[in-house]
Amino acid sequence: MFIASESPISVSKLTVAKFGGTSVADYAAMQRCADIIIANPQTRVVVVSASSGVTNQLVALTQAEISSDESKALIKKIASIQYQILDKLGNPSDVAAKIDRTLSHISALVERLKLIRSKAVMDELLSQGEMCSSIFFAAVLREKGASASAFDVRQVLRTDSHHGRAEPQIEQIAELVQTNLKPLLADQVIVTQGFVGADSEGNTTTLGRGGSDYSAALLAEALQAYAVEIWTDVAGIYTTDPRLAPNASPIAEISFNEAAEMATFGAKVLHPATILPAVRQKIQVFVGSSWAPEQGGTWIRHKVESEPVYRAVAVRRDQTLLNLHSLQMLHAQGFLAETFATLARHKISVDLITTSEVNVALTLDKTGSDSSGQGLLSEALLQELSQHCRVRVEDGLALVAVIGNNIASTAGVCRRVFEVLETYNVRMICQGASPHNLCILVDESEAANVIRALHENLFEA
Repeated sequence: MFIASESPISVSKLTVAKFGGTSVADYAAMQRCADIIIANPQTRVVVVSASSGVTNQLVALTQAEISSDESKALIKKIASIQYQILDKLGNPSDVAAKIDRTLSHISALVERLKLIRSKAVMDELLSQGEMCSSIFFAAVLREKGASASAFDVRQVLRTDSHHGRAEPQIEQIAELVQTNLKPLLADQVIVTQGFVGADSEGNTTTLGRGGSDYSAALLAEALQAYAVEIWTDVAGIYTTDPRLAPNASPIAEISFNEAAEMATFGAKVLHPATILPAVRQKIQVFVGSSWAPEQGGTWIRHKVESEPVYRAVAVRRDQTLLNLHSLQMLHAQGFLAETFATLARHKISVDLITTSEVNVALTLDKTGSDSSGQGLLSEALLQELSQHCRVRVEDGLALVAVIGNNIASTAGVCRRVFEVLETYNVRMICQGASPHNLCILVDESEAANVIRALHENLFEA
């Protein structure tokens, strides 16, 4: 449970808190989150996602095939969520005016998209959910007696111009945060938007779906903060998803390396990129439930007391296996270099890779597609690859990862894992590149059973 500190604000203890969509879903949820902020005076920056469901509706509005009637219905749903919060807040005129302007802007952007299919316009549209929730959350804090204001993160979170999945510019962010954001923290709480940035021309960009965690960590890094708190709808990180294995247990403390593996391989309570800024500055990260803060959560730290061989089992669904076959690989140089150069030109990141004499198998994470929902494997990419190899694509797969410590150098790990997999068809096994994971690729329909069996064998035996 978080208890208010009586000490004055100090830079060494400054905390950045992030609240996800379910945590700011409505007025009551925002009130619970506001209580968490007020209970810890060291929290001076709050990063919020859009209210639950809003981003999905905004994504739907970006689709080319959407009809005028469907657009109007979606805009009405988005407006309904905002006006319900506004009504509970008492309809303060200044907040109402800002929300009305934002909703009008959404309608205008939708009309603009009908004229020009621009990813820049899409990003501007997708950012509006966070704009609304930051306005509301600051108002809820003020209602509770705190000094708080909404701040447009585009003033400080500089990115490149890769709309839909923009790359943060770390040095520029640090300079802008120190100049434009840090001076505001002395006497108020600043509420800002996750997932959103701006390029050097001031155009709105987005960091990709789930990027609010990343935003919080980037701001914490630039502020040299003491901690980042990720508030979600679960009480920390578990040994696996409790919905898949009822005996899954909460983890009180894990290392950066373990958390990075868990986030990368599907632990949805944490965005994979969040760990990177935290590692760079050794900023500890807390993951807890905004619905039950008294239950505590998981601390992610540079050093931990215990480093077990088995820490967790994670799953990442919606995976694609890309199989490339070419006789040019046989006793030749350059095939892999050419393949990866092609993937790089199309901004494709490869997860796992296995090779034979004439085949390369690569896994790609479709859940990492950009915020507009566009797929990774474009026709242009497949055609370019087909010029120097035969391409086969398999979808409907899931990546299951056993995560822990010294896995590659601990005898018996493979035996315990493989005995569970005896009755399942495994498309790929990858182990040895990292001491922290052993990964298997299975049919998505079998993933839940594989997770349950692995968890029972590794953690409950």
